[in-house]
Amino acid sequence: MPPVIPVSAQAALTRALRTTFGVEASDSVVRLSGGLSGAHVLRIRVGGAPYILRLEAERDGFRDPARAYACMRIAAAGLIAPRLRYADADQGLAIMEYVEERPLALDYAGPREDLIVEAVQTVRALHEGPPFPPLVDYLDGMDALAETFQARGLVAPAAMAKLLALYRRLRSAYRTAPDDLVASHNDLNPRNILYDGRRLWFVDWESAFLADRFVDLSCLANLFADTPSREELLLATYFGRVEETHRARLYLMRQVNHLFYGLVMANAVAPRPPAETLDGPALGELHEALALGEPVLDTDDGRFAYVRARLTAALEGLRAPRFEAALAELTDPTAAPSSRAAATGR
Repeated sequence: MPPVIPVSAQAALTRALRTTFGVEASDSVVRLSGGLSGAHVLRIRVGGAPYILRLEAERDGFRDPARAYACMRIAAAGLIAPRLRYADADQGLAIMEYVEERPLALDYAGPREDLIVEAVQTVRALHEGPPFPPLVDYLDGMDALAETFQARGLVAPAAMAKLLALYRRLRSAYRTAPDDLVASHNDLNPRNILYDGRRLWFVDWESAFLADRFVDLSCLANLFADTPSREELLLATYFGRVEETHRARLYLMRQVNHLFYGLVMANAVAPRPPAETLDGPALGELHEALALGEPVLDTDDGRFAYVRARLTAALEGLRAPRFEAALAELTDPTAAPSSRAAATGR
């Protein structure tokens, strides 16, 4: 049985424990399930207190511990992420305070509207803080993900044709406003939003960089804002005064967010014959199961079901009348309000 701590990381961990706690070894180590980055995530105990130990497994142009730890330090200083006790980017090793997580769907102390307000206020505090290091234009990164997905052939080209054609229209119209570049987490999925019974914490910062503010807002909207009134609450909490361009940008980025998670999750799916359709469980069902702590994404079939659910959600959003109204708002903001209202239902 392989050691819980990889041999290659043992010396670095000893230095980290000695520097941070004045001890040579932890009291115990338990492997936790990680996300899609391939990092080793473990719970250690030192002096009876629990901490999270994160060991980066891979590095490339995107997975860069130096950038991720810089973002984590900023977020921790703003009390948005758990306290960072130690970080060594060269070794890819970080130790953080442990948050005893409770299921949001079961234990959150308030209605869905209160959760939306708290999550949005946390995002706004992040965005108003110091900027994160830049990496890439977010939509340029999406283009690269789409190319990789198509090359893998998990879904038949005919089943993806309409979705990708509509996305290209969005891509040609959407440009991030300079004032919208903020410190962005970029991956606020259910596993990265922790609730300790009193407040929310954001964790896992490997995808963080300077990006469009609507990336994080779209993550929250697709998780929690399942009705028009809740979407409006999200925007009003963040902006105070909601403008049509806010609604348009959020709607378009919500579809990008669905596509993003479908494409990213596909990287964790083993090769298989191409699916002829995107049919499968509804995204809402899968999110409800995830919020309850069910192991939805722990199997290959479960991950592929999530891929299809996200791609289906993106296709439905891009086919809806609101898509045309949102494009019109960004490309011709002087368009008659009555025509936009007809398309949006307002």
